[in-house]
Amino acid sequence: METPPEMPSTDGHTRAIVTERYVVESKKSAAHVPLACSTQHCAFPLDGSRLCVWSSKDPSHQLLTLQGHHQLITAVVFGNQIDPLLLCSASEDYIIMWNVAECREKTLKGLTPRGTILGSLLQTVLCLRFSLDDRAIAVCAGNKISVMDVEKQSVLVELKGHQGSVTAVEFCPWQAHTLISVSEDRSFKVWDFCVGSLIYSSSILTAYPLLNLLINEENQQLVTGSADGQLWIFSLMEGHHYHCVAHVDVRKKRETFTTRRMMAEQCSLPEDHQCRCRHEADKRGEAEATFPILSLAPCDLCLPDSQRGAFASECTKCLWIGSSTALFILNLASFELEAALHFKEFQSLSVQVAGSCAMVSEPMSAKAFCMLSSMFGSKIAVLEIDLAALLSTQQYPRAGKVLSVLASSCVLPTSPLYFGIIKEKFPKLANTKQHAVKSVVEDRPLVFHTKVRSSGYTLAPHMAMFSPKTNIKHHNKRSSKYKNNYKCKECSLENFLPRNLSRQVAVAQKPVAVSCLQFSGDGQKLACGLGNHLSLVFNASLSGPPAAFSGHDGAVSTICWSHDKRWLLSTGRDRTLRVWSVHRTELMLLLAPDAFPKPVTSAQFYYMDTFILLSSGPEFCLLKYHIDLCRDDIRRCVGVSRAH
Repeated sequence: METPPEMPSTDGHTRAIVTERYVVESKKSAAHVPLACSTQHCAFPLDGSRLCVWSSKDPSHQLLTLQGHHQLITAVVFGNQIDPLLLCSASEDYIIMWNVAECREKTLKGLTPRGTILGSLLQTVLCLRFSLDDRAIAVCAGNKISVMDVEKQSVLVELKGHQGSVTAVEFCPWQAHTLISVSEDRSFKVWDFCVGSLIYSSSILTAYPLLNLLINEENQQLVTGSADGQLWIFSLMEGHHYHCVAHVDVRKKRETFTTRRMMAEQCSLPEDHQCRCRHEADKRGEAEATFPILSLAPCDLCLPDSQRGAFASECTKCLWIGSSTALFILNLASFELEAALHFKEFQSLSVQVAGSCAMVSEPMSAKAFCMLSSMFGSKIAVLEIDLAALLSTQQYPRAGKVLSVLASSCVLPTSPLYFGIIKEKFPKLANTKQHAVKSVVEDRPLVFHTKVRSSGYTLAPHMAMFSPKTNIKHHNKRSSKYKNNYKCKECSLENFLPRNLSRQVAVAQKPVAVSCLQFSGDGQKLACGLGNHLSLVFNASLSGPPAAFSGHDGAVSTICWSHDKRWLLSTGRDRTLRVWSVHRTELMLLLAPDAFPKPVTSAQFYYMDTFILLSSGPEFCLLKYHIDLCRDDIRRCVGVSRAH
């Protein structure tokens, strides 16, 4: 094995975010060199025809060099199975498949590793892709797709229909016979490769070629990017007819994200430094000639928990977007950028402008690997990215407080919140025209009564003019049960912050996380959601045993009191929403996981307990609910309570 010269990073400040793990310089231009990354390996052609494999787990950082091609290598891809890990490379002479583990063993023994020649198409291959079980491989040459059998080394079917060169292809994970491709003709097509038929062909999406393709298995969506920085997301669910879910302009998203980040930084700087920051922001905002999307890769982003200082247990599904000058992380739920990594901000990197890019993120890990080839040079670099450091230093500050505003006027009749509560105040709709009527003053006598009461000058004077009334009846007197039994203590302004621990209560026998807390409206009850699937309700003084509400199959994430303090709302990681009766300590309403497209992140009673307002992924839901108060056990088992 050969060891090309390394160029490690020397910038100590940037090492926490980006570390240049390996750099190699090729004898030929690496502007558009094909790259491939797996969780532990990176593959790239060196000097044109030699295939090199770099391992992130190998402490010696030595390359595994594979020779067999005589022409320039134009496509490289790793298999989906770990054991054995397959690697396929293509050039104008051969399509060769390699077993990485066997090749490394032969190299250590001093033998020359050999691959298996699958065939030769005598054309420039732009893309290779293994099926999920690695038994078939799709080879894209020109405007046709050849699906080959790996074991039999034969072509199963050829798919023709694109008007331009096919640039990317993917096998559908949940439909074994479905293949999706994008092309320079600016469209995507869906194939049934077992019978060789075309299922769906899209219209022309943009004026620029489509360069890459990714299938999001969790949301059953297709993501494709173009050469001008545009991103399209289509639904692959049955019955959705491949409709467009979102269209994202990555260039504009980057500008918005950079502006918010710079504004947040300027707010924390003195005025004499703000002018310099504005000048730097103007320089960064200069328009680029091209903004191609070079690569797309899945990213399970575990957002940092500000309270615990660690990563959350559940990760957000995001997308790596590789461009010529930066890397971006796009949230697939909100379609907003979570982080941006610009190569120019890290002066120690060997590649500042990339011609090709490949990304991979380790599952449930804070590390990611990126492989870049230089656009204007011959260097190829492997970068290791620390996601925790990237998010902590580059994300703009989030809102830390919740603003609650009371309405200054009644609800309009045209509002969806209008349910006849104030019908007597609005007899007509807001858009009803009312004609002005002139008031007519009638001639009336000055005194309207037939008898005029005496002024009292002839009566005897009153002896007690201002005697207090003692027979007043308090009709609106509050009941004694609404009296507050807690006495207020006077605190001096000097000691307005609590410093001493008043009471400490263990919520469980074993250590468990308290995920949410909320006082009732009168401050006499305290509800808390726990990580052991329970919800507890304490007295405000934390005295006495708490009331337990059990039913969630996951950690309770949200808890909320109703306005009248009769109901308690809770949501959990099991993607369910439950409404409990506080007095009965029993479940009154249950919304199953299939009622929401995504886990419920926030929920509360809304508008005097008339609605339930919640957020589920990128959607807001306003639910009108009904809770059956019948005490008949048979009827309650049927589940009459509902929400719509």
